[in-house]
Amino acid sequence: MRIGAIEAGGTKFVCGIGDENGRFEHRISFPTEHPDQTLPRVITYFQDKGVEAMGIGSFGPIDIRQDSPTYGYVTTTPKPGWGNYDLLGTLKQAFPVPFGFDTDVNAAVYGEVKWGAGQGLSSCLYITVGTGVGIGVYSEGQLVHGLVHPEGGHLLTRRHPEDDFVGSCPYHGDCLEGMAAGPAIEARWGKKGHELPVDHRAWKMEAFYIAQSITDAILLLSPQKIILGGGVMQQPQLYPLIREAVLLNLNGYVSSSAILDHMEEYIVSPGLGQQAGLGGALALGLTAWNNRVSSI
Repeated sequence: MRIGAIEAGGTKFVCGIGDENGRFEHRISFPTEHPDQTLPRVITYFQDKGVEAMGIGSFGPIDIRQDSPTYGYVTTTPKPGWGNYDLLGTLKQAFPVPFGFDTDVNAAVYGEVKWGAGQGLSSCLYITVGTGVGIGVYSEGQLVHGLVHPEGGHLLTRRHPEDDFVGSCPYHGDCLEGMAAGPAIEARWGKKGHELPVDHRAWKMEAFYIAQSITDAILLLSPQKIILGGGVMQQPQLYPLIREAVLLNLNGYVSSSAILDHMEEYIVSPGLGQQAGLGGALALGLTAWNNRVSSI
């Protein structure tokens, strides 16, 4: 079967056509502009593809409560034109097929559980650190939503003792995203992350903040694996620094061999690489199709 997948990011949209085995036959990407410019490009791409279901992993915040009058909307984003925009409804008008809809990071963790580093697990976390910070949660065999959906990028943080940066989050200042996202790195050091040398002190500070969120997640959710993705995590020197900082934070309290003896297999990069979000959108579309078939 042919499934449409959309990774709707705040910076770019990635669209693809795949099958029920997670294989893509084609994909395309373009910048995220005003919805009046972006959505026609999405619709044009899928119009002649013959898709039988579609999945969307979207930047947010979004409304994923199916009983809500604004289900499928992008809600309180500061991105111009996208606040209170009916993303899902616009696409449903163009394509009368089953749709799966979730956050971009929930899609990413779902893709990793389905086809990547989280296969065979009943609980898993995906943390993306890029233009923003997001956390997708898969627990007890299902994606976690709750009141709205997890917004782990805005966890409050303990400040690094050598850091006087005020934070870049427009809502919370020095939350995790405000201290560790790509724009925070650039604002703090005057250069983008990929322009900094691998031994720059920025990376130990970055690991300090990311490790806090991981420590909190371990203590609160007890996931079987934590996957780190996003543009900032393309710096491979971060992984050992983060693992070391998490061990220091936990201080032996969590008695698990996965953490004490196999940390390099517990905090990992995405098995799907930079295609985790699109793969997850494909998985959401497949689940929507299966759910419709099982209800008939």
